[in-house]
Amino acid sequence: MKTIAFIFGTRPEIIKLAPVILELRKYPENYKVIICNTEQQKELSNQTLSYFGLRADYNLDCMRENQSLSEVQARILTSLNKVYKNEKIDATIVQGDTMTVLCGALTSFYNKIPVFHVEAGLRSYDIFEPFPEEVMRQMTSRVADLHFAPTEINKDALIKENIDKNKIYVVGNTVIDALFCLSKDIIEQSKRFFEKNNIKIDDKLVLITAHRRENHGERIDRIINAITDLANKYNDHTFVIPVHPNPNVHNKIHSRMQHLKNVSLLEPLDYPYLVYLMKNAKLILTDSGGIQEEAPSFACPTLVMRYETERKEGIEAGVSKLVGADYNTIISESEKILSRSKSETRLKAKNPYGDGTSSKKIEAVIRKYFS
Repeated sequence: MKTIAFIFGTRPEIIKLAPVILELRKYPENYKVIICNTEQQKELSNQTLSYFGLRADYNLDCMRENQSLSEVQARILTSLNKVYKNEKIDATIVQGDTMTVLCGALTSFYNKIPVFHVEAGLRSYDIFEPFPEEVMRQMTSRVADLHFAPTEINKDALIKENIDKNKIYVVGNTVIDALFCLSKDIIEQSKRFFEKNNIKIDDKLVLITAHRRENHGERIDRIINAITDLANKYNDHTFVIPVHPNPNVHNKIHSRMQHLKNVSLLEPLDYPYLVYLMKNAKLILTDSGGIQEEAPSFACPTLVMRYETERKEGIEAGVSKLVGADYNTIISESEKILSRSKSETRLKAKNPYGDGTSSKKIEAVIRKYFS
């Protein structure tokens, strides 16, 4: 039996690793799974864990108010080192490009334990877009033993960086696996949640998320200006914004938009509620990486409020479009969709990020690795 440590700290990491954890737990004779939550997003991560019926073996409580990147990195590294001293771990699995991912990979490397990187090979090649994630995922690739790339584009990026092609496996993205975990009961529960909160869910629903660090400051001001003007012009549409708790985002959005009658400002949503919104949305405006991958499964056009994206497959397939934090571009591209009916704007292209079998593929590779 091999002991596999899953290290994560944010909601997207849990959503994308939960299917892998559940898959490995189907084989208790082969794997002992240890779950370690750095709690980089404390409330969001624990909320999402419970949805998948999972609990962390270690909760590290690493976040402090207004701490710098250097401070959070030091705190996570120190806390993880204690975990690795207490456990005999055979491999570490991390996902994506957060501070937790980098620290998990480094701690494992320092202890000479192999690292398996889920969602490997995403690149923008601009170290400040997204910041600091682009550097974190490149550094993680240098110490990983297995690279689970979502697409061929990601595989090619790793090969260009002289990663051994025999260590790279194209498996799709596990976020699509997570979508298939939603039961009919969960969907019905989500529907009742929005009815209870008097939020109209129909063919004129616009979902908006904005939180990335590079969009703080003047960029978030431009985004808010654009959304405010769209909400005023299309006042027969419902604009739903789950507001990120970071005060750089939260305070500005609430101060500018709380008076708009057709705008619903919500606390961060549980995963199934967010999926319910994506499933029903006419348009999505986001700077999230995960939503770029999920939205095509629901044929929903997505405008990406970033200047660079490592998820180029969606752009090439025509299921998403980069609009940056540019007021005029956000307005013009949104109006192309909002001025037409929902049925006219549905996407016809398939989701380029996966078919829901990524976790099974990952388990098969891990089994082969240890054999």
